[in-house]
Amino acid sequence: MNAAVRAVTRMGIYVGAKVFLIYEGYEGLVEGGENIKQANWLSVSNIIQLGGTIIGSARCKAFTTREGRLRAAYNLVQHGITNLCVIGGDGSLTGANIFRTEWGSLLEDLVKDGQITEHVAQKYCQLNIVGLVGSIDNDFCGTDMTIGTDSALHRIMEVIDAITTTAQSHQRTFVLEVMGRHCGYLALVSALASGADWLFIPESPPEDGWEDLMCERLGETRSRGSRLNIIIIAEGAIDRNGKSISSNYVKDLVVQRLGFDTRVTVLGHVQRGGTPSAFDRVLSSKMGMEAVMALVEATPDTPACVVSLSGNQSVRLPLMECVQVTKDVQKAMDEKRFEEAIQLRGRSFENNWNIYKLLAHQKPAQQKSPFTLAILNVGAPAAGMNAAVRSAVRIGICKGHTVYVVNDGFEGLANGQIHEVGWHDVAGWLGRGGSMLGTKRTLPKTCMEKIVETVRKFNIQSLLVIGGFEAYEGVLQLVEARGQYEELCIIMCVIPATISNNVPGTDFSLGSDTAVNAAMESCDRIKQSASGTKRRVFIVETMGGYCGYLSTVTGIAVGADAAYVYEEPFTIHDLKANVEHLTDKMKTDIQRGLVLRNEKCHEHYTTEFLYNLYSSEGKGIFDCRINVLGHLQQGGAPTPFDRNYSTKLGVKAVLWMSEKLQEAYRKGRIFANAGDTACVIGLRKKAVAFSPVTELKKVTDFEPRLPQEQWWLNLRLMLKMLANYQISLTEYISGKMEHVTRRTLSIEKGF
Repeated sequence: MNAAVRAVTRMGIYVGAKVFLIYEGYEGLVEGGENIKQANWLSVSNIIQLGGTIIGSARCKAFTTREGRLRAAYNLVQHGITNLCVIGGDGSLTGANIFRTEWGSLLEDLVKDGQITEHVAQKYCQLNIVGLVGSIDNDFCGTDMTIGTDSALHRIMEVIDAITTTAQSHQRTFVLEVMGRHCGYLALVSALASGADWLFIPESPPEDGWEDLMCERLGETRSRGSRLNIIIIAEGAIDRNGKSISSNYVKDLVVQRLGFDTRVTVLGHVQRGGTPSAFDRVLSSKMGMEAVMALVEATPDTPACVVSLSGNQSVRLPLMECVQVTKDVQKAMDEKRFEEAIQLRGRSFENNWNIYKLLAHQKPAQQKSPFTLAILNVGAPAAGMNAAVRSAVRIGICKGHTVYVVNDGFEGLANGQIHEVGWHDVAGWLGRGGSMLGTKRTLPKTCMEKIVETVRKFNIQSLLVIGGFEAYEGVLQLVEARGQYEELCIIMCVIPATISNNVPGTDFSLGSDTAVNAAMESCDRIKQSASGTKRRVFIVETMGGYCGYLSTVTGIAVGADAAYVYEEPFTIHDLKANVEHLTDKMKTDIQRGLVLRNEKCHEHYTTEFLYNLYSSEGKGIFDCRINVLGHLQQGGAPTPFDRNYSTKLGVKAVLWMSEKLQEAYRKGRIFANAGDTACVIGLRKKAVAFSPVTELKKVTDFEPRLPQEQWWLNLRLMLKMLANYQISLTEYISGKMEHVTRRTLSIEKGF
C-alpha cells in the first residue's frame, strides 16, 4: 500500500494537483481535522520498502451511516478535494461508490443546514473516485492481481520452506491453514508452489467420503518413501454441505487413522506483514500512476473505476461491474454451484486448479506411449529450473512417455550423460534454487556429431531445453542442422530460464522474478546502512548481460534515482544532469541516493568511472560507495511467482510436445521438419504462446543477445517520473476502460 501511496502522491504533484493524505481511512475522513494533511514530494520519501501503510487504515462504523458520510463530505469540501483515490478491499470500494452516488444530495443537505454556501456546492459539485484493490486475498473479480497478494505468498512460502525441513527430519505431517476469507487463491497457489499432498479450498469442496481418500493417499506417499506430507487448508474451507472443515479436524483424522506425527500451523497475520515483494512494489507504483491519470481524465459521465493490471498493461474497470461479479461468486458458492464459482474466479484460477489436480498425485498412464522425451538445462542456473523439470517429468509420465533427463546441458547430451527418471525422482525439487541437473553454456555446434549419435542411440524423439539465451540459440543451431542430420527432425521446445530476461518470444523468463527480489533486498539493506550517517550515494552494479531488465525493475522497486542500461544510450550530458539532480536532492532533508548500473550498459562509463564522477562532483555535499551485487542475484529459493510460472510452463510445454509428437508420428517413427515443431514457449501480454525459433531469429540481435523489442522499456518512464525528473506527460500512455463480464473472465489469461 505504501508504494501506491507514494506513486499517487508523486504523480498527483506531477500533474499539478494539490495532494492530501487522509490518515486512518474513512474514520479520518469523517473526523477531519489533523487527519487530512497536504503532502509534498518528501512526505512519501523512503516508504516504498515498508509493509502496512504509513497513513493508517481503520474500519469505520460512522461512514456506513448517512450522518457519517455527511461529515466526510463537509471535510472534503473544506479542503477543496473533489478527487478521491481509495486503496482497499471490496468493502472500502463499495463504500466509496455509495459516497459518490450520494455526493450531490449530501451537498444539498449541507447547504440546507447552512454549513456551506450555494456557491461552494456549485464549485465542488462533482466527486471523482478511483479504486486500487489492496487485499491479500486476491478475491476481487476482474483484476489479475491485487496489491499485497504476492507479498502474502512470499510469507507463506517462507513458512512452508522452513516447515518442510523440520517435517523431513522428523517424518511429520503438517496441516497448514492460510488466510483468504472465502477465496482459495492463496491456498491454491501455495499448494501448487509447494507440491502439497492435499488441498482444501472453498470454491471446490471435496466429494463426500474424502476422509478415506485423503488418508489412503497420505499412506501411499509415505509407503513410497516420502518423509513428509503437507496439507494446505484455506480458512474458508467447507464440505459439500457447506459445513466448515477445520485444521484441527483434519489433524485428528490423520492421527487417528494413520498414527502419523501431525502438527497444525495457522499462519494468521504473518501473511499480512513484512516487506512488500518486488512485484507488489512495481504493481502498486504502476497502478498509482494510472489512478491519478484516471482522475485527471474523468468526466461527470465516467463511472467510478478500479485500476488493474492486465498482462503488463494498466487498465481501468468499472468498479460496480467488478463488485457485481465478486458477489456472483459468493452467490454461486452459497447455492452449491461450485463449478461455476471456479469459472467466475477467472481463467487463471481455473488453470491453477486444473494443474494442481494433475500434478498432486500420480495417475498411472492407461497405456505406455511409443514416445521418448529428454529434458536438459542450458546456460547459467536460474531459480525455477528445477520446478519446470519436475512438472515436465510428471506430465510426461502421466502421458505414458519414456522420460530421460540429461546432466550438464548440450555437453552432457554429447557425452551421453542421460538416464531415465520416474515420478518420485523429482520429489522435493519445487523449492530448490539453481539447477539439479547441472548446466553448461556449451552450444551444440561444437559437438554436433556426438549429439546426433546420442539422439540416435536413445531414440530421443523430443527435446525440452530449459535455459537462457544459449538454450534458444542452441535449439536454433539444431534446427538449422536438420538438413544435414535426419535424427534432428524431432520436436523441440525451449522454456526460457534466465535472470537476464533476454530471451525473445516471452515477456518473462523463469528466474527473473527471483533475481529482482534478491537485488531489491540487497538494495534495501544498502539504503538502510546510510540512515543516520552523513549524506551518501550508492552506485550499485547489477547483472543481466546487455539486458537492462534487472536494473530497471529493481530500480523501480527500491525507488532508485537512476538506472543506466544498454538499451537507452546515455552521454556525458545525461550523466551531468543526473549528478546535478542528485546534488539538488541532497540539499533537502533526504540523506541518501541510489544509482543502479547494468553491468554492460556502456563500454567506457564503468561502475568505477561513475563512482569517481559522483565522488568528485558531490564533494562537500555527499560521499559515495560502490556495491557490485554479483551472483547474489541468482537468488536462493525461487519466489512463489517463479515456482508457479515454471510449473505451468513445464506442463504446457509437455502437453504441446505430446500433441506435436502425435502429428509427426508415421510408421513407427517421428519426422518433424516444419518450423512450428521447434518453439519457444513464453508469456506474451496475457497468453501463453509458442513461437517458432526460426521466426524469432528475425527479431533477435545476436551480438548483444537481445530481442529487438522489449516491453519493459515502457517502465523506464515510471522510474524517472517517480525519481522527480521533469518529463512531458505526452509520453505517458493511459490505460483503456475495459468491461468485466462472465465472458471476459473466461478468456485465456496467461497468468
